[in-house]
Amino acid sequence: MTIVSVAPGWADPQWRATALDWVTGQLDRHGRQVTGPVEARQRPWSLVWQVPTDAGPYWFKANNPGTAYEAVLLAELPRHAPGRVLDPVAVDPARGWSLLPHGGPSLRDLAEPDPTRWADVLAAYADLQRTVAPRADDLVALGVPDQRPAALPALLADLLDDRAALLLDPGHGHPDTRPATGGTDTRPAPGDDGDGDTRPAAGVEGDGAGSDDGVLDAATYERLRAYLPRFADDCGRLADTGIPASVQHDDLHDGNVFAADGYRFFDWGDASVAHPFGTLLVTLRSVAHTYSLPEGDPVLLRLRDAYLEAWTDRHDRAALREAAGLAVRVTTVSRALSWRRALATTDPGRAEYADAVPGWLGELFAPMPV
Repeated sequence: MTIVSVAPGWADPQWRATALDWVTGQLDRHGRQVTGPVEARQRPWSLVWQVPTDAGPYWFKANNPGTAYEAVLLAELPRHAPGRVLDPVAVDPARGWSLLPHGGPSLRDLAEPDPTRWADVLAAYADLQRTVAPRADDLVALGVPDQRPAALPALLADLLDDRAALLLDPGHGHPDTRPATGGTDTRPAPGDDGDGDTRPAAGVEGDGAGSDDGVLDAATYERLRAYLPRFADDCGRLADTGIPASVQHDDLHDGNVFAADGYRFFDWGDASVAHPFGTLLVTLRSVAHTYSLPEGDPVLLRLRDAYLEAWTDRHDRAALREAAGLAVRVTTVSRALSWRRALATTDPGRAEYADAVPGWLGELFAPMPV
Protein backbone atom coordinates (compact mmCIF):
# COMPACT_ATOMS: atom_id res chain seq x y z
CA MET A 1 0.00 0.00 0.00
CA THR A 2 1.34 3.43 -0.92
CA ILE A 3 1.04 5.89 1.95
CA VAL A 4 0.62 9.51 0.89
CA SER A 5 0.19 12.71 2.83
CA VAL A 6 -3.24 14.09 3.56
CA ALA A 7 -4.04 16.22 0.55
CA PRO A 8 -2.68 18.77 1.25
CA GLY A 9 -2.62 19.56 4.99
CA TRP A 10 -6.26 20.06 5.95
CA ALA A 11 -5.21 21.70 9.22
CA ASP A 12 -2.98 24.22 7.42
CA PRO A 13 -4.49 27.74 7.58
CA GLN A 14 -3.48 28.49 4.01
CA TRP A 15 -5.19 25.35 2.74
CA ARG A 16 -8.33 26.22 4.70
CA ALA A 17 -8.34 29.76 3.36
CA THR A 18 -7.99 28.49 -0.22
CA ALA A 19 -10.80 25.98 0.25
CA LEU A 20 -13.07 28.55 1.88
CA ASP A 21 -12.41 31.00 -0.96
CA TRP A 22 -13.42 28.28 -3.43
CA VAL A 23 -16.59 27.48 -1.50
CA THR A 24 -17.53 31.15 -1.13
CA GLY A 25 -16.89 31.84 -4.80
CA GLN A 26 -18.95 28.87 -5.97
CA LEU A 27 -21.86 29.83 -3.73
CA ASP A 28 -21.68 33.44 -4.87
CA ARG A 29 -22.08 32.29 -8.48
CA HIS A 30 -25.35 30.68 -7.41
CA GLY A 31 -26.57 33.71 -5.51
CA ARG A 32 -25.82 32.32 -2.05
CA GLN A 33 -23.97 34.04 0.75
CA VAL A 34 -22.07 32.39 3.62
CA THR A 35 -23.57 33.61 6.91
CA GLY A 36 -21.28 32.16 9.56
CA PRO A 37 -18.32 29.90 10.35
CA VAL A 38 -18.22 26.39 8.95
CA GLU A 39 -18.67 23.34 11.15
CA ALA A 40 -15.94 20.80 10.41
CA ARG A 41 -15.81 17.02 10.73
CA GLN A 42 -12.58 15.26 9.81
CA ARG A 43 -11.83 11.60 9.20
CA PRO A 44 -8.62 10.17 7.73
CA TRP A 45 -10.38 9.82 4.36
CA SER A 46 -12.24 13.14 4.17
CA LEU A 47 -12.86 16.57 5.61
CA VAL A 48 -16.50 17.75 5.60
CA TRP A 49 -17.70 21.28 6.28
CA GLN A 50 -21.27 22.25 6.94
CA VAL A 51 -21.45 25.74 5.45
CA PRO A 52 -24.27 28.00 6.71
CA THR A 53 -25.78 30.25 4.05
CA ASP A 54 -28.74 32.55 3.58
CA ALA A 55 -30.51 29.62 1.90
CA GLY A 56 -29.73 26.92 4.45
CA PRO A 57 -26.71 24.64 4.86
CA TYR A 58 -24.44 23.49 2.07
CA TRP A 59 -21.80 20.77 2.33
CA PHE A 60 -18.17 20.96 1.26
CA LYS A 61 -16.15 17.75 1.14
CA ALA A 62 -12.43 17.27 0.54
CA ASN A 63 -11.40 13.66 -0.08
CA ASN A 64 -7.96 12.26 0.55
CA PRO A 65 -6.08 10.94 -2.54
CA GLY A 66 -7.36 7.40 -2.04
CA THR A 67 -10.99 8.48 -2.29
CA ALA A 68 -10.69 11.61 -4.45
CA TYR A 69 -12.52 9.88 -7.30
CA GLU A 70 -15.76 10.52 -5.38
CA ALA A 71 -15.74 13.99 -6.96
CA VAL A 72 -15.76 12.32 -10.39
CA LEU A 73 -18.87 10.35 -9.48
CA LEU A 74 -20.58 13.43 -8.05
CA ALA A 75 -20.04 15.13 -11.39
CA GLU A 76 -20.94 12.19 -13.62
CA LEU A 77 -23.90 10.52 -11.91
CA PRO A 78 -26.33 13.47 -12.19
CA ARG A 79 -25.76 13.48 -15.96
CA HIS A 80 -26.75 9.85 -16.35
CA ALA A 81 -29.13 9.26 -13.44
CA PRO A 82 -30.85 12.60 -12.80
CA GLY A 83 -33.06 12.66 -9.75
CA ARG A 84 -31.22 9.76 -8.08
CA VAL A 85 -28.35 11.86 -6.70
CA LEU A 86 -27.89 15.48 -5.69
CA ASP A 87 -26.95 18.02 -8.35
CA PRO A 88 -23.64 19.43 -7.12
CA VAL A 89 -23.04 23.15 -6.85
CA ALA A 90 -19.47 22.51 -7.95
CA VAL A 91 -16.84 19.77 -8.10
CA ASP A 92 -13.08 19.89 -8.56
CA PRO A 93 -12.03 16.31 -9.42
CA ALA A 94 -8.33 17.22 -9.55
CA ARG A 95 -8.40 18.25 -5.89
CA GLY A 96 -11.11 15.85 -4.78
CA TRP A 97 -13.38 18.70 -3.72
CA SER A 98 -17.15 18.90 -3.94
CA LEU A 99 -19.89 21.28 -2.84
CA LEU A 100 -23.43 19.98 -2.47
CA PRO A 101 -26.77 21.41 -1.37
CA HIS A 102 -28.55 20.04 1.65
CA GLY A 103 -30.44 16.89 0.71
CA GLY A 104 -33.06 16.87 3.45
CA PRO A 105 -33.68 14.06 5.93
CA SER A 106 -32.05 10.69 5.50
CA LEU A 107 -33.77 7.38 6.06
CA ARG A 108 -32.04 7.23 9.43
CA ASP A 109 -33.47 10.63 10.37
CA LEU A 110 -36.97 9.32 9.67
CA ALA A 111 -36.45 6.33 12.00
CA GLU A 112 -38.81 4.04 10.08
CA PRO A 113 -40.45 1.48 12.39
CA ASP A 114 -39.97 -1.40 9.94
CA PRO A 115 -37.67 -2.20 7.02
CA THR A 116 -40.29 -2.56 4.28
CA ARG A 117 -39.52 0.89 2.86
CA TRP A 118 -36.19 -0.53 1.73
CA ALA A 119 -37.99 -2.41 -1.05
CA ASP A 120 -38.70 0.90 -2.78
CA VAL A 121 -35.25 2.24 -1.96
CA LEU A 122 -33.54 -0.77 -3.51
CA ALA A 123 -35.75 -0.61 -6.59
CA ALA A 124 -34.73 3.03 -7.07
CA TYR A 125 -31.07 2.17 -6.56
CA ALA A 126 -31.26 -0.72 -9.04
CA ASP A 127 -32.71 1.69 -11.58
CA LEU A 128 -29.70 3.96 -11.07
CA GLN A 129 -27.30 1.08 -11.56
CA ARG A 130 -28.96 -0.16 -14.73
CA THR A 131 -28.98 3.37 -16.12
CA VAL A 132 -25.29 3.92 -15.38
CA ALA A 133 -24.09 0.47 -16.51
CA PRO A 134 -23.34 1.55 -20.14
CA ARG A 135 -20.92 4.15 -18.69
CA ALA A 136 -18.89 1.64 -16.67
CA ASP A 137 -15.80 1.78 -18.88
CA ASP A 138 -15.93 5.57 -18.93
CA LEU A 139 -16.05 5.72 -15.14
CA VAL A 140 -13.01 3.45 -14.86
CA ALA A 141 -11.18 5.65 -17.35
CA LEU A 142 -11.98 8.66 -15.16
CA GLY A 143 -10.38 7.01 -12.13
CA VAL A 144 -13.19 5.13 -10.40
CA PRO A 145 -11.69 1.86 -9.06
CA ASP A 146 -12.19 -1.18 -11.26
CA GLN A 147 -13.45 -3.98 -9.04
CA ARG A 148 -15.35 -5.95 -11.64
CA PRO A 149 -15.32 -9.72 -11.17
CA ALA A 150 -12.50 -10.23 -13.67
CA ALA A 151 -10.27 -7.84 -11.72
CA LEU A 152 -10.96 -9.05 -8.19
CA PRO A 153 -8.76 -12.19 -8.03
CA ALA A 154 -5.61 -10.21 -8.81
CA LEU A 155 -6.69 -7.47 -6.40
CA LEU A 156 -7.15 -10.01 -3.62
CA ALA A 157 -3.76 -11.58 -4.33
CA ASP A 158 -2.16 -8.13 -4.16
CA LEU A 159 -3.96 -7.33 -0.92
CA LEU A 160 -2.75 -10.56 0.67
CA ASP A 161 0.81 -9.44 -0.12
CA ASP A 162 0.23 -6.08 1.59
CA ARG A 163 1.43 -6.96 5.07
CA ALA A 164 1.13 -3.38 6.31
CA ALA A 165 -2.53 -3.06 5.33
CA LEU A 166 -3.30 -6.46 6.87
CA LEU A 167 -1.46 -5.52 10.09
CA LEU A 168 0.71 -8.60 9.74
CA ASP A 169 3.54 -8.89 12.23
CA PRO A 170 6.66 -9.58 10.10
CA GLY A 171 8.24 -11.48 12.99
CA HIS A 172 5.38 -13.80 13.78
CA GLY A 173 3.30 -14.04 10.63
CA HIS A 174 -0.04 -13.08 12.15
CA PRO A 175 -2.01 -9.86 12.39
CA ASP A 176 -1.85 -7.64 15.44
CA THR A 177 -5.53 -6.70 15.35
CA ARG A 178 -9.01 -7.80 16.34
CA PRO A 179 -11.19 -8.01 13.23
CA ALA A 180 -14.57 -9.62 13.32
CA THR A 181 -15.23 -13.08 11.97
CA GLY A 182 -18.95 -12.80 11.42
CA GLY A 183 -21.79 -10.31 11.55
CA THR A 184 -21.23 -6.66 10.83
CA ASP A 185 -22.34 -3.42 12.38
CA THR A 186 -22.66 -1.41 9.18
CA ARG A 187 -23.99 1.73 10.81
CA PRO A 188 -21.82 4.86 10.79
CA ALA A 189 -20.44 5.97 14.10
CA PRO A 190 -22.70 8.47 15.92
CA GLY A 191 -22.49 11.93 14.42
CA ASP A 192 -21.09 10.80 11.10
CA ASP A 193 -24.21 11.86 9.18
CA GLY A 194 -23.66 9.27 6.52
CA ASP A 195 -19.87 9.48 6.29
CA GLY A 196 -19.96 5.90 7.40
CA ASP A 197 -17.67 3.95 9.65
CA THR A 198 -18.69 0.53 8.36
CA ARG A 199 -16.12 -1.71 9.95
CA PRO A 200 -16.80 -5.32 10.84
CA ALA A 201 -17.93 -5.55 14.45
CA ALA A 202 -15.55 -7.20 16.87
CA GLY A 203 -16.55 -9.88 19.29
CA VAL A 204 -19.25 -11.62 17.29
CA GLU A 205 -19.48 -15.24 16.38
CA GLY A 206 -18.42 -16.46 12.97
CA ASP A 207 -17.97 -19.84 11.35
CA GLY A 208 -14.56 -20.63 12.71
CA ALA A 209 -12.53 -18.11 10.70
CA GLY A 210 -9.89 -16.63 12.99
CA SER A 211 -9.23 -17.43 16.60
CA ASP A 212 -11.58 -17.43 19.57
CA ASP A 213 -10.85 -13.77 20.41
CA GLY A 214 -11.66 -12.61 16.87
CA VAL A 215 -8.07 -12.17 15.67
CA LEU A 216 -7.42 -12.82 11.99
CA ASP A 217 -4.70 -15.26 12.90
CA ALA A 218 -2.05 -17.03 10.86
CA ALA A 219 -4.35 -19.96 10.12
CA THR A 220 -7.01 -17.65 8.70
CA TYR A 221 -4.41 -15.82 6.63
CA GLU A 222 -3.24 -19.10 5.15
CA ARG A 223 -6.85 -20.08 4.59
CA LEU A 224 -7.32 -16.88 2.59
CA ARG A 225 -4.30 -17.70 0.45
CA ALA A 226 -5.53 -21.23 -0.14
CA TYR A 227 -8.93 -19.81 -1.07
CA LEU A 228 -7.56 -17.79 -4.00
CA PRO A 229 -8.38 -20.41 -6.69
CA ARG A 230 -11.91 -20.83 -5.33
CA PHE A 231 -12.32 -17.07 -5.18
CA ALA A 232 -11.20 -16.75 -8.80
CA ASP A 233 -13.71 -19.44 -9.76
CA ASP A 234 -16.52 -17.61 -7.97
CA CYS A 235 -15.57 -14.37 -9.70
CA GLY A 236 -15.54 -16.17 -13.05
CA ARG A 237 -19.01 -17.56 -12.42
CA LEU A 238 -20.19 -14.08 -11.48
CA ALA A 239 -18.75 -12.59 -14.65
CA ASP A 240 -20.38 -15.32 -16.72
CA THR A 241 -23.86 -14.29 -15.56
CA GLY A 242 -23.79 -11.57 -18.20
CA ILE A 243 -25.12 -8.95 -15.79
CA PRO A 244 -23.34 -5.70 -16.72
CA ALA A 245 -21.06 -4.07 -14.20
CA SER A 246 -22.06 -0.67 -12.93
CA VAL A 247 -21.33 1.75 -10.14
CA GLN A 248 -21.50 -0.08 -6.81
CA HIS A 249 -21.92 2.20 -3.79
CA ASP A 250 -20.43 -0.36 -1.36
CA ASP A 251 -21.72 1.48 1.71
CA LEU A 252 -25.45 1.81 1.09
CA HIS A 253 -27.17 2.08 4.46
CA ASP A 254 -29.91 4.27 5.91
CA GLY A 255 -27.49 7.13 6.61
CA ASN A 256 -26.59 7.45 2.93
CA VAL A 257 -30.07 7.77 1.41
CA PHE A 258 -31.97 11.05 1.30
CA ALA A 259 -35.69 10.44 1.64
CA ALA A 260 -37.18 13.76 0.51
CA ASP A 261 -38.53 14.10 -3.06
CA GLY A 262 -37.93 10.45 -3.82
CA TYR A 263 -34.77 8.57 -2.91
CA ARG A 264 -31.38 10.08 -3.64
CA PHE A 265 -28.10 8.39 -2.86
CA PHE A 266 -24.98 10.08 -1.51
CA ASP A 267 -21.55 9.53 0.04
CA TRP A 268 -19.85 7.69 -2.83
CA GLY A 269 -16.36 7.56 -1.31
CA ASP A 270 -16.38 3.74 -1.08
CA ALA A 271 -17.78 3.16 -4.56
CA SER A 272 -16.26 1.24 -7.44
CA VAL A 273 -17.22 -0.15 -10.80
CA ALA A 274 -18.20 -3.69 -9.91
CA HIS A 275 -20.90 -6.29 -10.12
CA PRO A 276 -24.00 -4.35 -9.11
CA PHE A 277 -25.35 -6.99 -6.73
CA GLY A 278 -22.47 -6.45 -4.30
CA THR A 279 -24.53 -3.57 -2.95
CA LEU A 280 -26.59 -6.10 -1.00
CA LEU A 281 -23.73 -6.99 1.36
CA VAL A 282 -23.74 -3.76 3.36
CA THR A 283 -27.38 -2.88 2.76
CA LEU A 284 -28.85 -6.14 4.00
CA ARG A 285 -26.43 -6.41 6.91
CA SER A 286 -27.33 -2.87 7.92
CA VAL A 287 -31.06 -3.65 7.73
CA ALA A 288 -30.51 -6.88 9.66
CA HIS A 289 -28.60 -5.05 12.38
CA THR A 290 -31.10 -2.20 12.67
CA TYR A 291 -34.12 -4.50 12.92
CA SER A 292 -32.45 -7.46 14.68
CA LEU A 293 -33.03 -9.88 11.80
CA PRO A 294 -31.03 -13.14 11.49
CA GLU A 295 -29.26 -14.25 8.31
CA GLY A 296 -31.76 -15.53 5.77
CA ASP A 297 -34.72 -13.86 7.44
CA PRO A 298 -37.77 -13.73 5.11
CA VAL A 299 -37.71 -9.93 5.27
CA LEU A 300 -34.13 -9.88 3.94
CA LEU A 301 -35.06 -12.33 1.19
CA ARG A 302 -37.97 -10.13 0.13
CA LEU A 303 -35.73 -7.08 0.01
CA ARG A 304 -33.18 -8.99 -2.06
CA ASP A 305 -35.90 -9.99 -4.50
CA ALA A 306 -37.27 -6.44 -4.68
CA TYR A 307 -33.79 -5.29 -5.71
CA LEU A 308 -33.30 -8.10 -8.24
CA GLU A 309 -36.66 -7.44 -9.88
CA ALA A 310 -35.06 -4.81 -12.12
CA TRP A 311 -33.07 -7.53 -13.90
CA THR A 312 -35.91 -10.03 -14.40
CA ASP A 313 -36.60 -8.68 -17.89
CA ARG A 314 -33.50 -10.55 -19.10
CA HIS A 315 -32.61 -13.08 -16.42
CA ASP A 316 -34.29 -15.92 -14.59
CA ARG A 317 -35.07 -15.21 -10.93
CA ALA A 318 -33.29 -18.32 -9.70
CA ALA A 319 -30.16 -17.34 -11.62
CA LEU A 320 -30.35 -13.82 -10.21
CA ARG A 321 -30.56 -15.14 -6.66
CA GLU A 322 -27.55 -17.36 -7.23
CA ALA A 323 -25.62 -14.41 -8.64
CA ALA A 324 -26.61 -12.29 -5.66
CA GLY A 325 -25.23 -14.92 -3.29
CA LEU A 326 -21.91 -14.96 -5.13
CA ALA A 327 -21.74 -11.18 -5.35
CA VAL A 328 -22.41 -10.64 -1.66
CA ARG A 329 -19.57 -12.95 -0.67
CA VAL A 330 -16.93 -11.64 -3.09
CA THR A 331 -17.82 -8.09 -2.12
CA THR A 332 -16.25 -8.62 1.30
CA VAL A 333 -12.97 -8.24 -0.61
CA SER A 334 -14.25 -5.02 -2.19
CA ARG A 335 -14.94 -3.67 1.29
CA ALA A 336 -11.39 -4.47 2.38
CA LEU A 337 -10.05 -2.73 -0.73
CA SER A 338 -12.16 0.36 -0.16
CA TRP A 339 -10.86 0.65 3.39
CA ARG A 340 -7.28 0.26 2.18
CA ARG A 341 -7.82 3.17 -0.23
CA ALA A 342 -9.42 5.28 2.47
CA LEU A 343 -6.52 4.67 4.86
CA ALA A 344 -3.68 5.34 2.39
CA THR A 345 -2.69 8.42 4.36
CA THR A 346 -0.24 9.53 7.04
CA ASP A 347 -3.08 10.94 9.13
CA PRO A 348 -2.50 9.49 12.62
CA GLY A 349 -6.25 8.95 12.95
CA ARG A 350 -5.98 6.05 10.52
CA ALA A 351 -4.81 3.76 13.34
CA GLU A 352 -8.32 3.80 14.81
CA TYR A 353 -9.73 2.21 11.64
CA ALA A 354 -6.83 0.07 10.42
CA ASP A 355 -8.37 -3.23 11.56
CA ALA A 356 -11.18 -2.78 9.01
CA VAL A 357 -8.98 -4.09 6.18
CA PRO A 358 -8.13 -7.51 7.68
CA GLY A 359 -11.53 -7.52 9.37
CA TRP A 360 -13.42 -7.44 6.09
CA LEU A 361 -11.18 -10.14 4.63
CA GLY A 362 -12.09 -12.36 7.57
CA GLU A 363 -15.74 -11.80 6.66
CA LEU A 364 -15.17 -13.74 3.45
CA PHE A 365 -15.78 -16.92 5.45
CA ALA A 366 -18.64 -15.59 7.59
CA PRO A 367 -22.37 -16.23 7.13
CA MET A 368 -23.95 -13.93 4.57
CA PRO A 369 -27.28 -12.12 5.05
CA VAL A 370 -28.86 -13.95 2.09
